[in-house]
Amino acid sequence: MYLLFDETKECIIVDAACDSKQEKTKLTNYISENQLKPVQLVITHPHIDHVVGMKFICDYYKIPLTIHKEASPLFVGMSEYAALFGFNEYENVEPSQWVTEEETIQFGHSELNIRYTPGHVDGSMCLYAAKEGFIITGDVLFYESIGRSDLPTGNSNTLITNIKNKLLVLPDNTIVYPGHGPSTTIGNEKRNNPYLE
Repeated sequence: MYLLFDETKECIIVDAACDSKQEKTKLTNYISENQLKPVQLVITHPHIDHVVGMKFICDYYKIPLTIHKEASPLFVGMSEYAALFGFNEYENVEPSQWVTEEETIQFGHSELNIRYTPGHVDGSMCLYAAKEGFIITGDVLFYESIGRSDLPTGNSNTLITNIKNKLLVLPDNTIVYPGHGPSTTIGNEKRNNPYLE
């Protein structure tokens, strides 16, 4: 989960990885202490560990949900999928906006460009802040690794092709913030990621 905000204090929440009471309290306390104004929840891809807290977040802050339109089939069936992993209290949220690669996400004075990057799962998107020089990659690209492709709608060739054509073309000093693990840079992944040789 990431919180993005600028000098306006408007913020977006990227991915809803908060299931426990402790995680929810940590999120709400941080937002309150920094006087932030959540305006949107954006989901990078429709896997349970990235959506489990979206009902809480959307209801608590009364904000809209944004997800890529290609995530629709998996997203609609998320309740059944969640139950398989023991998330029996999971509740779906109807997205307010289904976006595509041609669109941008805006908050305050900031803008994120959408890069559609399936391969880990259909509907997976990365969020690129060109001005600030960073990209949030969900579970597409990690520190010297890549996302799994053995889950439903995953495809290793598609994943690697999208990483090479849509992410590695960014400036080498672009900071990569993945869905799990430490941050990295595009340059480091070009040089040292064994999956991208």
